[in-house]
Amino acid sequence: MATDETPQPEKKPEQPETEQDQDQSQDQGQSQEQGSGQEQGPAGRRPMPPERPGAAERAEADEATEAQEPDSTGHKTDKGADSSTPDAVAEDGSAARPTSGRERLVASLWPPRLTRAQLIVALLLFILGLGLAIQVRSTSDSSALRGARQEDLVRILDELDNRSQRLTDEQRRLEGQKTELANSSDQAEEARKQTVEKEQQLGVLAGTVAAQGPGINLTIDDPAHSVEADKLLDTIQELRAAGAEAIQVNDVRVVANTSLSDIRGGVGIDGKRVTQPYRFKVIGKPEDLEPALNIPGGVVQTLEKEQAKVSVTREKKIIVDALREAKRPDYARSSSQ
Repeated sequence: MATDETPQPEKKPEQPETEQDQDQSQDQGQSQEQGSGQEQGPAGRRPMPPERPGAAERAEADEATEAQEPDSTGHKTDKGADSSTPDAVAEDGSAARPTSGRERLVASLWPPRLTRAQLIVALLLFILGLGLAIQVRSTSDSSALRGARQEDLVRILDELDNRSQRLTDEQRRLEGQKTELANSSDQAEEARKQTVEKEQQLGVLAGTVAAQGPGINLTIDDPAHSVEADKLLDTIQELRAAGAEAIQVNDVRVVANTSLSDIRGGVGIDGKRVTQPYRFKVIGKPEDLEPALNIPGGVVQTLEKEQAKVSVTREKKIIVDALREAKRPDYARSSSQ
């Protein structure tokens, strides 16, 4: 009788089998018993039994079985699903999604989620707002004439027009002199006459000759001795800006290089002591001089804040007779020599 020399497959280490594996093993045993009587190979050899599934296949089968286990309610649940999805709601309600509109709004705004584009837009808006704020502040600054009355503004405008008219007249006069010199038959005599006139004009400005003409008298009474040299200097500058051609303070002639300083009991003008009341004799157009002193925030209001009494009167004839000694310059010479 022939012996079965077919080598038996090596058995792997036994592993715990699940119910499904046991069922499969029983089915395989029955099929082998039924087929043993019907199909036999030559010389009575038995066919090789099918190989058992590997460990990896059994693990996958176990995971599939556990995934389909019924829960406590009798329904099958898929354990592989992600329990952290927004649709999952906890039994105690702690992880429930917001239901009201306010809760959804708060959940969408906090915590804030800022992107790079949002930060750039916020920075640009901040720079734009800062520029607008600076522009509004610069345009809203109050000027010196913002609180002035309409009459004062009209007076100031008239002063500017008068200054412009004086400059225009001076230009015409100089052009007329030039034309006379060019057309005169005796140019030497005409030049001499113009030179004398120019000398008189320069003497008035330099304070070497007396002058007379229309103008104003300005008196500053300072019993509290609060008016100092800087206030008198502001007064002189304001008069010059209004068109004053000759100025005398008490018995001192004021010219371009006049200096003022504070001394005990008064003010020093070119080294001479001058005490209050300060009397100004000013030659110029009265219609320009007086309004220039009375503008809002001008000389009169400033002196009155220092508890000084100021009076301004117009005169048709003012005589400025205080003279200064003509000094020959040490270094400057005429360019025509």
